[in-house]
Amino acid sequence: MPVELSFCVVNTEQRGLLRYCLDAIARERATVDFETEVLVLDNASQDGSADVARRHPVTTEVIALTERRGKSENDSALLQRARGRFCLLLNEDSELEPGATVALHAALAADEGAGAAGAMLVRPDGVQQPSAWRFPSPGTALLTALFLHKALVVQSKGERVRTVDWVQSAAMLVRREAAAEIGYFDPGFFVYSDEVDFCRRLRDAGWHTLYVPEARAVHHEQLSTGGVPARRIVEFSRNRDRYMRKHHSAVSAALVRYLTAWTYALRAAGALVLPGHDPKRYLKHVSATLFPARGEGLAEGAEEFNRQLSAGAGPPAAPPA
Repeated sequence: MPVELSFCVVNTEQRGLLRYCLDAIARERATVDFETEVLVLDNASQDGSADVARRHPVTTEVIALTERRGKSENDSALLQRARGRFCLLLNEDSELEPGATVALHAALAADEGAGAAGAMLVRPDGVQQPSAWRFPSPGTALLTALFLHKALVVQSKGERVRTVDWVQSAAMLVRREAAAEIGYFDPGFFVYSDEVDFCRRLRDAGWHTLYVPEARAVHHEQLSTGGVPARRIVEFSRNRDRYMRKHHSAVSAALVRYLTAWTYALRAAGALVLPGHDPKRYLKHVSATLFPARGEGLAEGAEEFNRQLSAGAGPPAAPPA
């Protein structure tokens, strides 16, 4: 029987969360009436994650990398390796809730013009997170600077399937035909803005993207707990600017930089008086936004990680994702 849906998981140094992710896939796989497979790409983890994936009974295949690569490159590799008509891209920190796979599959299968569909993401406490947005532009940056983004930029709202600009790839079902048509993910985006660019290129090719609120996934967000490391802020700002320069004019990219920096500066000022907020973190966003070419991001961290592995010196104490 041909494979209808491929679960595609990318894992980086998160053995515990990977188990939760695979356990949830096992529950989902037992409830669907079509053929599935489970592919796990381990991103050169040093914590035994690849062995955990191999031992898990739900896993079909493990791709264990010997060097660390970016998320866009890894998602593309899984899409090309998969046999399913649809591919459910998952981070290792995403835990599908019951019925999520059926809901995503039903929405995408029923809409032949849709190239991708995203789930509702919730925190472990059940509170919904934004997971669909309008494409970045000077207009959306201005709305964010005016603190109107929750009402006018965030699109993950309502209780019905709706067309949106882009969805987060933490739990994104992709029509493999559409992904192949546009050349998969752009490897120029190491991580962050990769799914924005992907959905934008889908739209440019005549496809659209859906938000499916009936499909829910717990997003543990292990990579953002305990503060936001400087490398992550640099990478985030760098790729937001990369997206703007790729799809908009230089003037538009500059406007987004200035408006976004202004927004973070206001937040830094507010953090001086609001408990539980770190003004230094917002100021780091300001500098990284204004000067996206400066500093070292996650891509440089991965290069350093790979150099140490090649030299036989062992991985860094806290290897970057």
